[in-house]
Amino acid sequence: MLTGLNDKMLTFIPPGEQPVVSIPLSIAFFVVVFFTAALSGVFGMAGGLILLWFLLLVLPATSAIVVHGVIQLCSNASRAWFSRRYIDWRIVSIIASGGAVAALALALVNYSPNTTIVSLLIGLMPILVWIPKRWFHFDASRPGHAFGCGLIAGGLTIAAGVSGPTIDIFFIRTHMDRRQIVATKAAIQVISHAIKIIFYVTATLALTASQWGVVLLAIPLAILGTRSGNAILRRLTDANFRYWTRWIVTVIGGFYFLQGLWLLLA
Repeated sequence: MLTGLNDKMLTFIPPGEQPVVSIPLSIAFFVVVFFTAALSGVFGMAGGLILLWFLLLVLPATSAIVVHGVIQLCSNASRAWFSRRYIDWRIVSIIASGGAVAALALALVNYSPNTTIVSLLIGLMPILVWIPKRWFHFDASRPGHAFGCGLIAGGLTIAAGVSGPTIDIFFIRTHMDRRQIVATKAAIQVISHAIKIIFYVTATLALTASQWGVVLLAIPLAILGTRSGNAILRRLTDANFRYWTRWIVTVIGGFYFLQGLWLLLA
């Protein structure tokens, strides 16, 4: 996608040089965007975790989070649009307000991420999907719980780039089927990623026209991937949806955690 070496990572802008768009990495980026969007179209969050993992391999944390935010915003926007009749807008608005408060709090402490922190945070998130449901008494349909969801998930979206299964625990006791859950979460993620992009506005404005060109070219692939994923989602039962989501997120989280440990000990 983009080349340059800085702290042993590929970055957007090579020190002392003009940014260069690498064709092989661009192609890899496009492929990853399509397949992760399709995966998210089925399971809601797994694709975004893989996309961010790929971006963290080639970019500094802030740049990776911004690019991830742009792609995921468009991907989730298309998913929300395709499933718009299933969205619960009351829940979305309350959760979004909690996310805005979390962003303000992190801005006040001048939070800045790095790849190690991001990897470890995401690596620990899958623990939540294995905790027995009876331990949780959260219900996103209740205003107080929805605001708390926004506060926690919104904070993690900014701090780690994604909220992982955090949002899911607030939907366990709601009377919603898989289509309502995926659609409502997609709408929530649109707002969360928009807040994230604004939070890292410095990294956002640092992207050049050619770099934005690569990102913008990937957006149709994200939408196409989302459409493909939605077709698969319609064929899944609620039981299979929950079963496969748990295992996919756990495997991805394991990779993240090992990467975080390696960076911490290196």
